Amino acid sequence: MSAGTPVTRGAVLEDAAAIARIYNQGIEDRIATFETEPRTRADIESLLVERRGRYPFVVVELGAVVVAWASAGTYRSRPCYAPVAEHSVYVDRAHRGVGVGRVALEALCDEAERLGLLKLVSRVLPENQASLALHRKVGFREVGVYRRHGKLDGEWRDCVIVEKLLGEAAED
Repeated sequence: MSAGTPVTRGAVLEDAAAIARIYNQGIEDRIATFETEPRTRADIESLLVERRGRYPFVVVELGAVVVAWASAGTYRSRPCYAPVAEHSVYVDRAHRGVGVGRVALEALCDEAERLGLLKLVSRVLPENQASLALHRKVGFREVGVYRRHGKLDGEWRDCVIVEKLLGEAAED
């Protein structure tokens, strides 16, 4: 891992190539997403433009190199779900297991709350124990399991549903 303290900030268009590279590692690993086609810089640039101002998208840098990212986006189109967002978090292979994923996910939660979101949700493949552990550490709870939620490489895969309440929704 690169020396230094992790720095978080909002993602900008210039980060698109690094974000795509890290996301493509997750696609290759086959335990982080149902996606199978690599993403391009242009794909990520479009995503950044689409989410700007409405949904958070953060990166983590070590020594000015992007080593992790986390983003949120539309959960459902119905107005009642406007304060709920689906999220993702990805860490560069060379920096996994050292805490930058936690830094990214915590920053995403903070920014989501600042933007008025009340819940973050995601689906995690059960084989991705590192992601499940990360989500637990950041205060997400496991809601249940979608059985046979989708096929990856021709095989049915389950998904663990995780959620974290934010803002007034988190108040008891």
